Amino acid sequence: MELLLIICIALVVYTYLGYGVVVWALIRLRPKRPAVADVSDEYMPDVTLIVPAYNEASCLPAKVANSLAQTYPREHTRFLFVTEGSTDTSDQYLQTNYGDVVEVMGGTERRGKVAAMNRAMEQIKTPIVIFTDANTQLNLDAVRNIVRHFRDPRVGAVAGEKRIQTTDSESAAGSGEGLYWKYESQLKKWDAELHTIVGAAGELFAVRTELYEPVSPNTILDDFMISLLIAGRGYRVAYEPEAYALERPSFSIMDEQKRKIRIAAGGFQSIVWLKKLLNPFRYGVLTFEYVSHRVMRWAVTPLCLPLILLLNAGLVIRDGWNNGWGVLLAGQILFYGAAWVGYLLEKRQLRWKLLFVPFYFTFMNVCALAGLVRYLRGNQSGTWEKVRRADTVDALS
Repeated sequence: MELLLIICIALVVYTYLGYGVVVWALIRLRPKRPAVADVSDEYMPDVTLIVPAYNEASCLPAKVANSLAQTYPREHTRFLFVTEGSTDTSDQYLQTNYGDVVEVMGGTERRGKVAAMNRAMEQIKTPIVIFTDANTQLNLDAVRNIVRHFRDPRVGAVAGEKRIQTTDSESAAGSGEGLYWKYESQLKKWDAELHTIVGAAGELFAVRTELYEPVSPNTILDDFMISLLIAGRGYRVAYEPEAYALERPSFSIMDEQKRKIRIAAGGFQSIVWLKKLLNPFRYGVLTFEYVSHRVMRWAVTPLCLPLILLLNAGLVIRDGWNNGWGVLLAGQILFYGAAWVGYLLEKRQLRWKLLFVPFYFTFMNVCALAGLVRYLRGNQSGTWEKVRRADTVDALS
């Protein structure tokens, strides 16, 4: 029992702290990658910006303006808004107001984002495609900063950075989400420096058109699958933190819970569908990064945490409180108690930032377990109702 407890603790510590330390150390032992040059007249390929936009009429004015304001030359940029199945006049708005500068791919049937992306890719002629969500705002140099990576023929895809736009009075979920993505961004920088990042965020990522592989319409994490399939073919997925998408946090804790459970279910689906990447003899460093950064966080740590609590309680019952196991159990009780208080306060819209770290950590892992249950039941499809986001604050300039 003691050995199993120690192993579980070691796995959790490695997942959230140890892996970052190991990657940081490995980077220091290898030559630094050369700096990425800016785009120039010698390298300025044509690009298509694809924006899936199902019933996003409220976001479209800002999104179109933000897309047209990109500093990458307009003559080398094509804009394609995919509004398939929308019932909120998105098609009419785009065609009436921007029909001369953007293309619209509509349709009367809603088949899901992935099916819409697959359909859009059938007509793409540009060598590079950039996907971005309708409810995000990009920094104005985003396209320029992404495209420059493709000068390297070994780069098959490029992931931008997702940033959560929060205010001082933001909810615990929003604050926790922002902290989580800051940590994720640092890990992605190290992953890319070592070899490749393992999974792009759908808010902003780009691929070489010739490398795009259509994925099943039932795919939950399309961005993750598409980028990992490219990495599995031997190409690098680069990371560009100076190409970022700003997104507001979820409107409420219930909206964030819905989103997290769906992501977790998609994580388990991806692990099964990408099981070939678990072979270190074939994929080497990619397998190391993939297992350490993704598989352990989705499929190992969430199962270890309740085991740690139960095993620790069993040891205290057997040996009493007056030892190291008692201190550990008391610390767990305090941590989860703080998380529970943070959850109760959040439901009553009473926010205390001091509690958002234990709250959000626990919240993520509980959602991961719920996602496992949903995946095993098979009741999650690629078509789903989007979660609400908090009201937009100051626009990106």
